[in-house]
Order: sequence, then C-alpha cells, then structure tokens
Amino acid sequence: MSAHSMLTRRLLASTVPVALLLGLGTGPARTDPMIGDVLNSYGLPGGVETPTAEMLPDGTLGGTVSYNELGRRHNVVFQLHPRITTALRYSRVEGMKDHIEDLGDHIWDRSFDIRFQVLDEAGWRPAVAVGLQDFLGTGVYSGEYVVASKTITPNIRASLGVGWGRLAGKMRESDDNLGGKPNVDQWFSGSPKAFGSVTWQVNEKLSLVAEYSSDKYAPETERETKEAPGSQFNLGAYYTFSPSYQLGLYTLGGDTFGAQFSFALNPRNAPFPSGLEKAPAPVRSRPAPSADPEGWSGAWSADPTAQPAIQTVLADALADEGQILESMALSANRAEVRIRNTRYIQQSEAVGRTARLMTRALPPSVETLVITSNSEGMATSSVVLKRSDVERLENTEAGRIASASTLVDADPRPGDLVATQGLFPRFRWNLGPYLDIGLFDPEDPLRYEMGAELKASYELVPGLVLSGSMRQRAFGNMDQSGPAIPPELNGGVRGDHYTAEEYKADPSLETSPDGVPRVRSDTRMYTGRTSPTIPELTLAWYAQPTEQVYTRVTVGLLERAYGGVSGEMLWKPANSPLAFGAEVNHVKKRDFDDVFGFRDYEVTTGHLSAYYEFANGFTAQLDVGKYLAGDKGATITLTREFANGWRVGAFATKTDMSDEEFGNGSFDKGITVSLPISWAAGTPSRDRASSTLRSLSRDGGARVNVDGRLYDKVRDAQSVKLYQGWGRFWR
Repeated sequence: MSAHSMLTRRLLASTVPVALLLGLGTGPARTDPMIGDVLNSYGLPGGVETPTAEMLPDGTLGGTVSYNELGRRHNVVFQLHPRITTALRYSRVEGMKDHIEDLGDHIWDRSFDIRFQVLDEAGWRPAVAVGLQDFLGTGVYSGEYVVASKTITPNIRASLGVGWGRLAGKMRESDDNLGGKPNVDQWFSGSPKAFGSVTWQVNEKLSLVAEYSSDKYAPETERETKEAPGSQFNLGAYYTFSPSYQLGLYTLGGDTFGAQFSFALNPRNAPFPSGLEKAPAPVRSRPAPSADPEGWSGAWSADPTAQPAIQTVLADALADEGQILESMALSANRAEVRIRNTRYIQQSEAVGRTARLMTRALPPSVETLVITSNSEGMATSSVVLKRSDVERLENTEAGRIASASTLVDADPRPGDLVATQGLFPRFRWNLGPYLDIGLFDPEDPLRYEMGAELKASYELVPGLVLSGSMRQRAFGNMDQSGPAIPPELNGGVRGDHYTAEEYKADPSLETSPDGVPRVRSDTRMYTGRTSPTIPELTLAWYAQPTEQVYTRVTVGLLERAYGGVSGEMLWKPANSPLAFGAEVNHVKKRDFDDVFGFRDYEVTTGHLSAYYEFANGFTAQLDVGKYLAGDKGATITLTREFANGWRVGAFATKTDMSDEEFGNGSFDKGITVSLPISWAAGTPSRDRASSTLRSLSRDGGARVNVDGRLYDKVRDAQSVKLYQGWGRFWR
C-alpha cells in the first residue's frame, strides 16, 4: 500500500469521528440540510441501495422493512442532529452459513450506520456527506463512502459518490464471534468504486429512482445458493400514501425484485398538533384599589380562617388541572404553593396553569407568586413571579414571562408552609396490558410475551412510597430456558441452550467457563412463567438534606432478577446544567420460580455519575464504577429530548472484562427510545412508552434496574429542561 493511500485512510478515519463530535456541539445550521424523500433498503435517505447526501427532518424516528430473495433488512433510523443520521439494522442475509445448524443457509446480522453531512447544497455546490456503514457489527455490510447530491430541477435530484468495502463490491473479513467493535483499521481501505443515483419526484406521492451500484452481493452469493443480480443498474418506485408512510417496489439488476415499507415519525408532527387538553382558566386581573380596599390593604391576612379557605379553593382548582397542592404559605403580599404535577409532560405547562389559578384565588394584595415544584416529597425548584407581570403578559409570547421570572433553589423545609389536609396516605393503582419483547436472537429474532399487569403505590407520607407490580402472562413465545451451552462443552456445537431443569439443577452453571457470573445471560430463566409474577416490590424513601442535594434509599425486590438495597445521592442546583451523583447497591439474585426466594449470588455495585445538559436538547451522562458481574468500567450515554417529550438516546459500556469473556458484541451498547403517550393520544399525560434496544443480554457492563433514580425525578423542574419546554407556559 502506498504512503499516500495510507495517509488518506488515516485522515478519513480520524476526521469523521471528530467531525461528528464537533457537529453535536454546534447549534443548528443556518440553512436546513438537504432533505430526502426516499429511504433506501438500508434505512437511510438514498436511492434503492446506494446512499445520498440527504438527511431527514431533524428528530425523525423511522424504520424500514425491505425484502428480496437475497435477504431481509429491518432498519431503525434516527435523525440525531440536523446533519447526523444514524441507523440500527437487523438483517437476514441469505446464502451465508450460521453457526447454528437449524437455521440453514442464512444468518441474522446486526449492524449500525452513521452519516454526517459536511456541506449543504448552496448555489452550484452540491451537498456532501461522509458515511460509515456497518461499522459496529460483524462486517457483512461494512463499507464507507463520500457522496455528493445536487438538485438539478425542482423535481430531479442526482447523487454521485465513491465507496469502499461493500459499496465497492468487496466483502470485508467478518467476525461473528466478537462483532460489535469499530473496525477502524478497515475504514476507507481497498480500491474504491463509484456509485450514483437519480431521483425524479413525479408528484407529491410518487418518486422514481434509477441508480448504479458497485455492490457484488458477495456475502449473499458466496455459497452459490443464490445468484447475484444480472447488472449493476437498479430501479425503484416509491409511493408515499400519508406523510409518515411509504411503500416501495424495486428491482436489482432487472432480475431480482423486492418490496419495502417505510415509516417516519417526526416529533413536531403529532397526530393532534394542538392537543386535546381543555383550555386553562384565564388570568383574572385585580380590581382597582377603590373597589376592594380591604383586599388591597392586606388586612385579610390577620384572619386565621383566610388561609384555610383560600388553600381549599386553590387545591380544588389545581386538582382539576392534574396538580396536587401539597402545601402552601400565605402572607399579605406573598404566596408560595408547592405542587406535584401528575398530568403535563412539560413542567412549564403545570407552572403556567398554576400561576393563572393563583391570580384567581388570591386577594389583591398578594404580589409575589412562588410556585415550587415537588417530586416525591422533594422541592426541586421555585419559580418566582410578580403577579402584575402575569396579568400584563398573559397574551404575549412565553419568552417574555420567562424573562420576567426567576428560577431559584427551593428551601426544603420552610417553617411557614401549611400542608394540605387529607392528601396522605395516598393510594394509586392501575391495571393494564404489558408487552415484553426480545430481539436479535438468531434462533428466534422476535420473542414476545403479553399479559395483564397491576401496578400500585401507597405513599404513606411525602417521600415514603411503597410500590409494586404483579403480572399474569396470557400468551407469547417466550419460554423459560437456560443460557447457551459453550461450544467447548458441547462437542463444538454452537446454538444449543441448557434446559430450565438442567440449569436449576446445577448451580455451577451460573458461572461461565471463563469465570464470569451469569448476571444477565440467563435472563430467559425469568420468562415464560404461567403463574403470577412480581417484577417489583419496594419501599423507597426520598429526602432533601439541603437545597441542592437529594437522596434516595430503596429496599425490596428491585427488579425481576435482583432484590436488595439501593442508595443514591445527587447534587443538582436548579440553575446548573451540571449534576453529580453517587449510587451504591447491595443485591442478591432472585429465584427463577419463587417470587420471594433468592439464589446464592450476591454482589455490591456502585457508580459515580456526572450529568450535563446542553441547551440544544442533548444530555450527556458518564457513569464510572463496578457492575453486577464484578467488572469495573464506565458507561457513556447521550440522549436527545425534544420539547414535546420525545427522548432517543444511545449508550455504550466498556469494562475491564475482556472481549472473550464478554462474548459476541465485545461490549455492551444499545439505543433507548421513550415516547410520551400524550404525543400520540393528544390528551395530556405523563405516561411514557419506553424501550431499550440492545444486541444481546450479556454479563459485562450490567447494572441493576432500579426504578425512581433521582436525576429523572429532579431535572423536569430545573433550568435546562424547564426552559426547553417553556413555550407551553401559556398553553
């Protein structure tokens, strides 16, 4: 290899990651990036198979299912940043032999792509993007590219690029044992080849695509059970039958035919854009002093019956808005209310509606309004407003009332607060369906279980909560079974699992041949039960020693696999984007069948955490410490949250466990998705539909799943998160 080509590879390999990081730290581009109308078979904007320099609208979460006789691809795509597109893929690749004999001549492969638009289209200059395809996987689709896209006419767009690896028709060396590590040494290696596409937007619904691809489909045809397409020219037709859904038909080389379904959800395009919640009560302006001299004088405050009467009226009005008035302090010219928001996804909407109701319930002499947000008995922040500003700015933009307000740390124990009578103890319950999904298993790519779940909580006093859940399975294909049998103990055969009976009968199997405790790889032992299960049953105590320090102690059945004690402390000032936390857990492994029984494995874990909220909706989190299997390392998480409550994030954990000890995947990583129910239903709710997508359940980098961690309890009412959703103050 020449010195020039080696230098080029090193330059590209080092520049792309740095560019991605720098892109995240910048604000939005001055012009919108070039937006694509067609998702290709890899799930990103493109032609039929080839990439383009196009992006999706910022924040789009979508997916595609593409099928032809050479394979089937399931893609999840997310527009992480206006110029960064990511895709997670799970594919059935025909013609390749898996290590599991029963699967036949195909494999199931996981891969991850990222694309960065380095230049937007401007004048005669095309948009330019750099992409990494399958850079976290076994290498079946591994390739890199640089591509330029240009709008020729309002309805025609052309793209031309150069690709390496798969995009140049070369199959990279594949490793299905330790896939999941970035294959940096292979980036931009080998002889590149050209590709290109032309897209014609016939009308608002129909797009036609013609492309030239250099892909030889070597993995799919290496066993000669399938034939490669007859030419390198592909054609496709894509019909958008609603703003979010698209159906495509295509041909590869004229003799291989396929179909594709795509969807794309954008957080800004809710099914009910205006929401279905009732309108708030309007602000009530105070009468002139001459019309109510006693109210303006403040003499009413000397009456001992005044505050109880006002507090009762205000509590009832707030209850209609989904707010619990936990306590109140009232004087002649100042009123503080401490509320718990049970309805709105954005705390700013709860604060805004509370401010309106305070103008209607309080005597005219009260000028200073203090609205303190409470969470599990902890005072997380106070918004201080002048009543005259609320009256004056009601019909203006929310930014003006934000400028007129002050956010401060809340005093955890002020002496003048009067608790609202009859709130505690407080019992809540909910009965509904549940769905558990298991993905990415080569033997059974989609495992599921559905049933009924009863959730209940009993809050004895503010901050002391007894909660739990009970599940009854109805149907599904999740069955109880042990982990995979190591091939060295199974005559070299891979893919077989211990039966549940074998695993329960031999406790020594709960440690792998490498000496790693099976803390997550035997998770199937907790599924498939026909009798009722109790995934969680805990007593949690939340406290606030100082204005900026919060604590939590949780004891009981913490999750379906572990029980014990969890303690946490968090430092988080109301006006700071930075927070630090510490957590210690002492847990014991729960029995596979007896919901209140335990097994012998016991461990103490702990982490130090740092959090930072960026003004553009991104939150970074770093956790350093000891994990369930005794391994030590760090987890980095990057999450993006939108003003309507959408959250999409990615995490990666690397510990001192070796690649061989960890197994397939090399290190723990995954994607988290959390969508507010209110976005889809239109009615206000704090409930969420959340899921974590990870390749496999491995023992390295595993943490206890404790509900109610402090950071998520506290941040909603604090500076970055509160002001991100401040546009809903007057909602």
